[in-house]
Parts: sequence; C-alpha cells; structure tokens
Amino acid sequence: MSDHEGMKLAIQKVIIQMMNNVMDRVLYSDPFVEEEHQSRKPLYSALVPDEIFKGSHFERRFVTPFGKVWEKLAVVAAESGLGYGSMEHRIDGLVREGCLNRIAEVLNRLEHAQRNRDRTRPDWKAELAYIMEGRGELIPVSVICDLYVEDTENNKRYAFELKAPLPNSDQTKVSKEKILKLHCMEPPVVDGAYFALPYNPYGTRENYSWSFPMRWFDMHLDEVVLIGDDFWDTIGGAGTYDAFISAINEIGPEYKDRIYREYLGIEPPLTYSPTRSLLREQPMEYQKKVQR
Repeated sequence: MSDHEGMKLAIQKVIIQMMNNVMDRVLYSDPFVEEEHQSRKPLYSALVPDEIFKGSHFERRFVTPFGKVWEKLAVVAAESGLGYGSMEHRIDGLVREGCLNRIAEVLNRLEHAQRNRDRTRPDWKAELAYIMEGRGELIPVSVICDLYVEDTENNKRYAFELKAPLPNSDQTKVSKEKILKLHCMEPPVVDGAYFALPYNPYGTRENYSWSFPMRWFDMHLDEVVLIGDDFWDTIGGAGTYDAFISAINEIGPEYKDRIYREYLGIEPPLTYSPTRSLLREQPMEYQKKVQR
C-alpha cells in the first residue's frame, strides 16, 4: 500500500466517524421536530417552509464538529508525510523582553491602523526584523499551537495555527501573536511556525480577499501564510492535497444520499452530481455562512 493510499484510508476513517456521529445526532438524539419548531417560531413557520429550517438544524450540527476535524486530518497527513503530528501542543521557550514589547507594538499598530491617516499594512518580513532587534532579559513564554509537526527523518520541528478558511479578526490576531513569539524564542525551539488555512474558497491565493485575516497578514505575499495545497503538501509531501480531496470525494456521495433520503425524506435531485469536489467548488455564500 502506497503512503498516499494509507493516508487516504486514515482520512476517510476520520470523516466517516464524524459523519456517522452527525447522522446519529440529527436522526435520533437531536432530530428536527416540526411541531416544536412551529410552536417556538410561529411567524417563521407561517412564512417559510419548515424544510428550510430543517436544513439549518442539520448545518449547525455539522459545522461545529468539523472545526476539530481539520486538526485531526492534519495530524493524519503529518504522520503519513513528515512522521509525527499532534494537536494542541504546548511549546515552551525564552523570548527577550524587548521582543515581547515590540510584538505588542506591532499588533497594536495593525489593530488601530484603520483609525490612522497613514494606514499600517501587514508585512511579515519587516515586522519580524523589527521585533527581533528587541533586547532585554529572557522571559519564559508558553505557546499552545493548533498543530505541531516533526520531520522525523530530518529532525525538523514545525508549528501551525490552523484556522477555518474564513477566520475572524480576533482569531487571526491571537494566531499572529503566537507565531511571532515562536519565531523569537532563544534558542530556537521550532524550525518554522505558520498561519495555515485548510483550503481557499476564493480559488487562488492572489484572489483571497476575506478582510479579517488580511488586517493581520498579507495573505497574498507573507511567507508565513500557507493556504490549501501549500499547507497540506508542507506537512504531508507533494500530492497530499489532491489525495486529501480524493479521499473525501470518494465517500461524499454515500452521505449525500443518506442526507437526502433519511434526513430530508426526499430523493436526490436529477441534477445532483456525486463526483463534485467538496472543497474546490463550495459557493462563497456557503463559506461565509459557515463562519458565522
């Protein structure tokens, strides 16, 4: 069995477990009850078909668990690629007091940039160079990163802040602070630290335009930002992203059919295409809705 084949099976195992839990919840432990919905929201029920809210009921119970699934899938890719991966990993190190002060200064300038006439724009290389010039005593600092990966063959260590494709401003600010601290640790504790998004709903990196993370990073140019295939191929090797998409698309039709028939109680529409990519072709309006 090839490495990508083994990784594909491991990815499918994670997704199947999550989807089975979601289906069990929406069908049995927490189903949509029309009478309850009509009683609680009589105006909505009078104006909008109950099926619309039945879909929303499913979506809320699907989106929430998927947040942690990205990290689990990343661990699978890392273990199949570089060798080792773990979630919510604590990294301890020493950072100079002056660097910590400059990190706060840089973040404050970016946060309040819109109020200034001369707007400060994110520039990772310039910011890091300025921060690294900070002096002072070494202060113990702990960072808990979303994903920690080790290249066991080359003895390299990497940290990632892994966020949903359309993160909010607060999440991105916290992530940038963590990544800056990791880059400033003396002696170096990791060989690289990155802000990563599992896929790009805008298609290409140069077209990415979600405003909140762009307040903190130059999402088009900052080398510390990894989006979609750049991220997956970094932790799993070349071709990991395509293998990842292929793995999910193989099992997608089964669950779509189950959702149509068992949850919605209807036959799949004639225009339904079971081979459509789950990640490459998601409408932007859906992506925005998921982030709310």
